[in-house]
Amino acid sequence: MAEKLKIQGQDVPVTRVHTLVIGSGAAGLNAAVQLHARGIKDLLIITEGLGMGTSINTGSDKQTYYKLGLYGTEPDSPMELAKSFFSGGSMHGDLALVEAGLSARAFLNLVNLGVKFPQDRFGQFVGYKTDHDPRQRATSFGPYTSREMCRVLIDEIRRRNISVRENRVTVTLLTSGEGDSKRVAGAIAVHTENGKNTFEAYAAENIVFAVGGPGGLYKTSVYPNVHTGAIGLALKAGVKAQSLPESQYGTASIKFRWNVSGTYMQVLPRMISTATDGVSDEGEFLRPYFATEGQMNTAIFLKGYQWPFDPRKVAGGSSIVDILVYIETALKGRRVFMDFRRNSSALKFEELEPEALEYLKKSNALFGLPVERLGKMNPEAIKLYAEHGINLEAEPLEIAVCAQHNNGGLAGNHWWESLNVKHLFPVGEVNGSHGVYRPGGSALNSGQAAGFRAADYISNRYPDFTLDDAVFYRAAKAGLDDCAAWLEKCSSSKYDWQAERDEFQNRMTKAGSHIRSGRQLESALSEARAQYRRISGEGIAFSSAGEMVEALRNLQLCFAHVVYLEALLAQVKSGVGSRGSAMVMDKNGIAAHPLLGDEWRFAPEDEAFRDKVLETVAAEDGSVRHEWVRRRPLPECNAWFENAWADYREGRIFDSPEKGI
Repeated sequence: MAEKLKIQGQDVPVTRVHTLVIGSGAAGLNAAVQLHARGIKDLLIITEGLGMGTSINTGSDKQTYYKLGLYGTEPDSPMELAKSFFSGGSMHGDLALVEAGLSARAFLNLVNLGVKFPQDRFGQFVGYKTDHDPRQRATSFGPYTSREMCRVLIDEIRRRNISVRENRVTVTLLTSGEGDSKRVAGAIAVHTENGKNTFEAYAAENIVFAVGGPGGLYKTSVYPNVHTGAIGLALKAGVKAQSLPESQYGTASIKFRWNVSGTYMQVLPRMISTATDGVSDEGEFLRPYFATEGQMNTAIFLKGYQWPFDPRKVAGGSSIVDILVYIETALKGRRVFMDFRRNSSALKFEELEPEALEYLKKSNALFGLPVERLGKMNPEAIKLYAEHGINLEAEPLEIAVCAQHNNGGLAGNHWWESLNVKHLFPVGEVNGSHGVYRPGGSALNSGQAAGFRAADYISNRYPDFTLDDAVFYRAAKAGLDDCAAWLEKCSSSKYDWQAERDEFQNRMTKAGSHIRSGRQLESALSEARAQYRRISGEGIAFSSAGEMVEALRNLQLCFAHVVYLEALLAQVKSGVGSRGSAMVMDKNGIAAHPLLGDEWRFAPEDEAFRDKVLETVAAEDGSVRHEWVRRRPLPECNAWFENAWADYREGRIFDSPEKGI
């Protein structure tokens, strides 16, 4: 194999590695650690930076890690946990059981690495209930659970001397073959250093694809600014996806991107709307939609642990708050704030409904102003914003309804290998293992379990280097030639990268987030395809190394938003209705609120689709194909030990993963 390739006259260095990990969030880091522990030493992580991405830059008032119950007398088992995952709908049963079966192992691995999850004096890991959780399985390190996970995993990466290359942005995923023989062959990345870009090619037997969720697709987003996601690279390569329409949305601060869940809502901040200057025409915009002040404040309270927008909680429930925030911001063009400095105009604790009143009473928080209650219940919540230049004691907190997490993503089997591209292992949020609803914090469990599964399969089934040099060379040469041809177009392009990103982000927030309609999606999809044709055909202008990277990033993000809109429209046309964290508008449907017009009626859910999963794949001709497949059931757990032991010893547990059994 040639040691160098060329693009635009530049030499492109080639790195040959057995397993390449793209991304350095909690899922990718653990996959690398587990691969190394299983003897895969020819291993390399490439990343924009160990301090970049969602895992190390995000959290909530009490960021949850959802796991198997490990406390007291409440019974639990992998199958019971799997049932909780599976009951959310549109999740494959084998994936649910794997995430449950690996839960304790993955959690205790983090404990052993140094994450200080709370224990009692007897060494038990205490828990609490989270959303969609029938038992007290949740735990938390605090606001920065996933950050601490990353920190201990980075320490372990360094202890093991696993190679890491930072300042790399992957721009092409290389594949070879067709049909059942299609496999990953490597990747092309751009290395930025000292204001200069250098292309690099990587030949890889296996790729662990750990690039996170589609944060760069939305204008109003709680994904950290340093995270955009790269699922578009895989979609462009024809990697099959599933459940792309299933995302979570909820209220979040936008000056500093952070979920305003938990105690931020439970302390009953004053909710106000203003004109665009953030000061004039101030009003408590929620009040007219509730019969009493107590009902309004109870709805605000409930948003604390009913944080994700949920159409089941719109009519008479707490998610009407999200709708009203959306109307103020997205439709009226106003600004919405949570004001912790003052109580709502007529707050009387005794008017709260029992659930809210009892909680605040037990928390000894029936007193004072919202910021004082927050200081009593969760002082770290105030400190967190102070660390980011926001003083909740002196200024209101601006919020909007934001994209937060994609339950869908790339489709993998129960070893987390792509369903249609061999040797590719999507892990973390980019893997669409979740269904419609999931317990809060289960994504952290899923990403950790994925690392064990990918490492087990790679070390047992793909331990050798079988990638043909000539196959890689052809794929890399084609990928580099495509990049060179597009960059040449950019040299004469009139399109600005920031304006192009603003366009598709605004489109996704308007048509592709929690409020959806068939007509609006059709219009948005037409505009999206036109935009992608424009920038892929005419390029995007750039004037620096950093802007070149952003232009290349726009190409995959724009393609991804086309595929997402295609999937959303396919789901709406299928008649799935309103479910998860999305409301499908239907003027003949359910009334959202008596004071809102017929345009705010929405379609009920057709629950028959909970037994199906929407698969999506982009073809080489640019078309996007969808298929509803029956979800795989929960496997039976009736193994006889001697037989199971034999299957494990002989490696038969790794057979026929494509069957999902």
